[in-house]
Amino acid sequence: MATPASAAPTPEPAPHSGGAGPESGPRPLAAAPQAGSASTQLVTDQGRTILTDTVVSKIAGTATRQVDGVHALGGGTARAVEALRGRIPGARVNHSQGVAVEVGERQTAIDIGIVADYGVPIYDLGAAIRRNVIDAVERMTGLEVVEVNVTVYDVHLPTEDDFDDAEYPSRVQ
Repeated sequence: MATPASAAPTPEPAPHSGGAGPESGPRPLAAAPQAGSASTQLVTDQGRTILTDTVVSKIAGTATRQVDGVHALGGGTARAVEALRGRIPGARVNHSQGVAVEVGERQTAIDIGIVADYGVPIYDLGAAIRRNVIDAVERMTGLEVVEVNVTVYDVHLPTEDDFDDAEYPSRVQ
């Protein structure tokens, strides 16, 4: 017959609680985070690997940009802010723009907003984005992707900003 102590396992203390020695200093999350938290841990006998939402969103954003027919990520406001950032010298591309993720302990759900190129079959584009994102996230993180929702905010028409600068000479030299 099991004793009450063995019937309900007690939580194990954090592997390191501070103090002097080579292991002193801040340690990442001592216990598995709750669903919906900002990071997740992949735990093995040899240790933990911690994934933040930012990691998953950057992987998903990069995988989305690799699909032919995706003109941009994000809705109008996100694209406008990114366009302003792009004019700042030394500014980097925001790879998670237009991507929202929810990361659990072993699964993730991803929402992606895009602008599609005109003429691309949007149904096929959504399916290609899902395939590429699921493959990249599962391969790189080990998390199961339970869903990838794609929102098409706009369709990019070639005449919107694809004009030849030679046709419109600068007024200033």
